[in-house]
Amino acid sequence: MLFLAIFAVIAASAIADPETQSYSYSPPARSGSGSPFSIIGEGRITAVRVWESSYIRGIQFCYGSTWSSVVGYRSGQLQEMKLSGGEAIIQISGKASQYVQSVVFVTSKGRLLEAGQPSGTSFNMYPSHKDAELVFISGTNLGAITSIAAHWGRVDTSTTDTEH
Repeated sequence: MLFLAIFAVIAASAIADPETQSYSYSPPARSGSGSPFSIIGEGRITAVRVWESSYIRGIQFCYGSTWSSVVGYRSGQLQEMKLSGGEAIIQISGKASQYVQSVVFVTSKGRLLEAGQPSGTSFNMYPSHKDAELVFISGTNLGAITSIAAHWGRVDTSTTDTEH
């Protein structure tokens, strides 16, 4: 009897409506060498900084009014985008070869932050369910970003987004 109850719970969760799930993962654009990283914070991402040359040198997110550490290096040209209240990142695309050559962050209001040089193999990442947004990224870096993966979820917006 216990076996049937456990089986029923597992089966129900396996066929659960994807709209009720709150998390999805976009695997790395390429398998890169170097040190693993994650850019994680609390609340909604409110700004993005990307340092670029012929590839992506560094990335930094602001959660609320708190900036994360920089992954990679603060060298090359800086691209920055501040998000407005209620705006969220809903897609990441770009191109990768030995490094992540270019990256494009797309917001729920249709705005873009584009950085790097578009060469290599294309990638496109987005959440697998409605109302999700980018919560954090992970990947590897070796003097520049060598791989990038996206983690999507619903963010608790019951507290007011802090603008900086």
